Amino acid sequence: MSDSNTFLGDLPELSYEIINYLKNDFSTLYSCILVNKLWCRLAIPLLWENPFSNPTRNYSFIEIYLNNLNDDFKTKLNEYEIINISLFSKNIMFNYLKEIYFQWLADVASINTKSLYNSEQDFKDFRRLVLMSLFKIFIENEVNLDTLEIKTSSTNYNSDILELILKNQNFIHNVKNLKLHIDDNNDCKIIYNRITQIIHLHQNLKKILIVGANNYTSLYLSLLLSKDYNCSNTLNTIIFYCVIFKSINNLDKVLEQLNVLESVHIFNCSFLDSNFTQQIINLTKPFKLKSLFHIYETPQIETVQQLLQKSGDYLENFGFIYNASLNQQLLKYCKNIKFFYFLINESSFTYQLINLIENIKQSLSCLSIILRNNPSANYSSFILQNLGQILSSKLDYLSLDLNIKKNDFRVFLENSQYILINKLIIAQSGSDDILHYIKEHIMKEKRVKYLAIKNFRTSKELLI
Repeated sequence: MSDSNTFLGDLPELSYEIINYLKNDFSTLYSCILVNKLWCRLAIPLLWENPFSNPTRNYSFIEIYLNNLNDDFKTKLNEYEIINISLFSKNIMFNYLKEIYFQWLADVASINTKSLYNSEQDFKDFRRLVLMSLFKIFIENEVNLDTLEIKTSSTNYNSDILELILKNQNFIHNVKNLKLHIDDNNDCKIIYNRITQIIHLHQNLKKILIVGANNYTSLYLSLLLSKDYNCSNTLNTIIFYCVIFKSINNLDKVLEQLNVLESVHIFNCSFLDSNFTQQIINLTKPFKLKSLFHIYETPQIETVQQLLQKSGDYLENFGFIYNASLNQQLLKYCKNIKFFYFLINESSFTYQLINLIENIKQSLSCLSIILRNNPSANYSSFILQNLGQILSSKLDYLSLDLNIKKNDFRVFLENSQYILINKLIIAQSGSDDILHYIKEHIMKEKRVKYLAIKNFRTSKELLI
């Protein structure tokens, strides 16, 4: 009996661990709600902590949020005939608003409306009303926000929302991750000033993501140098995505100030030129570059070589338009690459590619190979005939986008028959039907957990 009581006493904690493991499996979480009250109370917070991440894009939960509005706002919304708020009961089981933890992004444009607007201005007024109302609801309910994502655009109410946040600073008190999507617009100076104030408020910021091409990127970086803002002992991650580094001349000064910086990630940024690399070379501290993806334009080889020499020991994720000139630096300086992404043009292909993969395979867990502009399929054939036998048993993810011939694919599967891959993605740009070999060598032998197949000629997709 004592053993039984002990087990029952631990059951809620065990149930929490199990259900928390399912936090991204929305359909299963919805099923958990129906099991019993305990499972319901455990599942609801997970469903509501980041509701906009639900891939179904069903935003009906906004109506529950709006049910918390005061009568004046409800009256205004009902004038637009968007929803009948009175249908919702006040006696709800949870305070759903307080469950929001990860982040919140408003996408009111996706709400279905029952009325047409007389003008574009009417629609803007309506959207502004809903957005401002929602923010006020979350502020009043003391939402525990972990990530704040700000997207500047041409809309004229971004500034109003930022002003509202600044007037209610407790709303963002616990934010540790800040994401800035930067676009030029008419209110750019006003928005910049308000974002500046928001950044100044955070003394515990751990991660910052800067997205976009804008003259203000350099100014945002300069905030990290401000005497009024101390993130030197908290900020550990910086992510640059599609940033133009052309006018950024203070990067080295920013990085020198950060004492606990653990990783820098650069994804598809422009102007990684001599000016950029010279700032990196000037650093007296290690430049812990963990990710470097440069796949939308041919990189300056000398620049990439210098980055690999400076930061190769830290590099874990690397994606680029393949160029054999980098092979020597990759083999010499990059011993810890976990994710390798090759985009190969016909003009850049060399047979040294296989040797490179074989020499770095010990640390490799994810490999993606995309071959473009190869109508003859000769290079695809070479890759398939030689890749299977050199793959590491540690490989977790493999993505192949090739012009696949049936016999070449069979050779690849036979050569890799002892490799168990967790996730396999195959994009067939050729005309051969390879489904038979997939069924025989992959599905029947259960060699992968997750399988995705796309045929570009037929536009058919298969997810298993």
